[in-house]
Amino acid sequence: VQLQAFGGGLVQPGGSLRLSCAASGNIFSRNTMGWYRQAPGKQREMVAVIASGNSTNYADSVKGRFTISRDNAKNTVYLQMNNLKPEDTAVYYCSVLNIGVGGRMYWGQGTQVTVSS
Repeated sequence: VQLQAFGGGLVQPGGSLRLSCAASGNIFSRNTMGWYRQAPGKQREMVAVIASGNSTNYADSVKGRFTISRDNAKNTVYLQMNNLKPEDTAVYYCSVLNIGVGGRMYWGQGTQVTVSS
């Protein structure tokens, strides 16, 4: 399984960015795709996840500002980030968790998001 993320960059506080991540390879029909982030000196944390049935879960810090969505036909997950804050600055990683016998988590390469004036 390979994941390729796009869309990071530099944005001013209050701005928006949209991340996308395409997965390829042996993706199980039951899976959860998601976004995690890691800021310098901090542990990686969950930002948002979405199951193959489209149920979602968000970190409290991004609720109301970020929206996760997916295109199952393309095995692609998106993260629309609005009203960005400096504390959102981090490397963002996409993931896919195959659910079932032999399932495991896979990670993308990470994309830098910097929120600064």
